[in-house]
Amino acid sequence: MKKIYLFFLVSIVFSESQGQNSACTDADSYLIYAYSNVKDAYESNNIQHLKYYADKSLKSFRDAKTNLKKCGCDTAFELAFNAMELIEKVEKAATYEDGRYFVKKAKEITQNSITELNKCTVPTNSAPKKMATTTGKASDDLIALQQEKEKLEQQRLALKLKEEDLMKKMDAKKTKDLQLQKETLIADHKAILNLNISTFNKVLKTYGSTSELPMYDKSDTALLSENVEAIRAYYLNITKDINTAYLEKLNLCKVN
Repeated sequence: MKKIYLFFLVSIVFSESQGQNSACTDADSYLIYAYSNVKDAYESNNIQHLKYYADKSLKSFRDAKTNLKKCGCDTAFELAFNAMELIEKVEKAATYEDGRYFVKKAKEITQNSITELNKCTVPTNSAPKKMATTTGKASDDLIALQQEKEKLEQQRLALKLKEEDLMKKMDAKKTKDLQLQKETLIADHKAILNLNISTFNKVLKTYGSTSELPMYDKSDTALLSENVEAIRAYYLNITKDINTAYLEKLNLCKVN
């Protein structure tokens, strides 16, 4: 009979939590993502990156605020609102130090907001205490169950943050690898262009031409913002132009 009662009591608690579960789960995800970006902003070493991650966190805060309202966690909602107000000030910060100050405060408040949300979604111990006189063992079991749930929730939060951090590291590696690929592609194309130009100039000199093609010495750093296909297309057009200029000069050559 005691086991049936415990199952019934747990079922009631579970049913009550399910009503707010969707909004609370969404709010939790957005808050974790907001915290992850605030953390990246705090660890940034320049104001551009700081503002970039602050802006990303701001979008998550706005989504979190909407879901926190539905979730009914007033304390978590108020803390998230305060953190969002601080992040909004980052965009207008004149210096890196000013922006980092706002980010530091927002980071601390966001941690507290996540903690409060976890408290809000874990059932309180008030119900078991009220029934302690008649169901002492069942109450103790439910309290232990609630404590275990809270512990698992904290572990889930830690794993979620690690997952976010890992994803960002993977994205950063992909970005770095792509950047290196584009740098190599540009260097290779410039080397091939200059090798061709050098060969063309030797041919022109052999046939008595006094003019020569200029070597390609542009930095082309702006091309790093383009994709690989655009870079290849750019150098293909340059190659065509050089070949056209070479043929024009070659046609002016005469054999005496």
